[in-house]
Amino acid sequence: MHAALLHVDALVKGYRLGRQSIEVLRGLSLHVAQGEMVAIMGPSGSGKTTLLNCLCGIDAPQSGTVTVAGDRIDYRDERARTLLRRKRIGQVFQFFNLIPTLTVAENVGLPLLIDRDRRHRDGKRVREMLALVGMSERRDHLPFQLSGGEMQLVSIARALVHGPDLLLADEPTGNVNPQVGRSIMRILRDTARRQGSGVLMVTHSPEHAAWADRVCFLKDGIIASELLHKGQADAPAPIHARLLALGI
Repeated sequence: MHAALLHVDALVKGYRLGRQSIEVLRGLSLHVAQGEMVAIMGPSGSGKTTLLNCLCGIDAPQSGTVTVAGDRIDYRDERARTLLRRKRIGQVFQFFNLIPTLTVAENVGLPLLIDRDRRHRDGKRVREMLALVGMSERRDHLPFQLSGGEMQLVSIARALVHGPDLLLADEPTGNVNPQVGRSIMRILRDTARRQGSGVLMVTHSPEHAAWADRVCFLKDGIIASELLHKGQADAPAPIHARLLALGI
């Protein structure tokens, strides 16, 4: 396995709710290697989304470090975190986050346009990403003309268009049918294995977590357990057993 592409050490993050302080992440540490796909599982409210927000720089942790492809993101100001996120990280959201007035191709090319990337000019990179996710024939459609599964495929193409070192996916199969869910998992796994990116995915589904090389179980603000699974997509039983043992 390659050296860590994502390295998280002793991450602490909490929030204020009135006079009450709520600690969400309590010294969490994890890593994702280049070419590795890692799944995060945990009960509702365990801090999975907070973790992703800290990893991509939307939120700043109170303490601890987050390093992506050799660049620390945790200590930077908001603008610097945004610039690093645009350069190093791709994000896939549960609810797609497509711009409704832009076509499929325009949505996919948006990260290149924002960064004034020369690859936006001839559209070749956008065509490659649409072909990757099987959406070439829908390039001129608007989001409202797509199914939920198709919108998620477009959001994955958009997340990959700039060639990120790290892909973060928050419940990427949560709003799609099983067939599209399998297609999404195959794309994510191939992104890690063929392109060498690191993939970190939050999921509630043992069947989808089974596609990952490792499964990390988040409980009480830390990684309570890890399972080396090696991408055995047809063998979710050990994941079910570990969830049961942890009471998740």
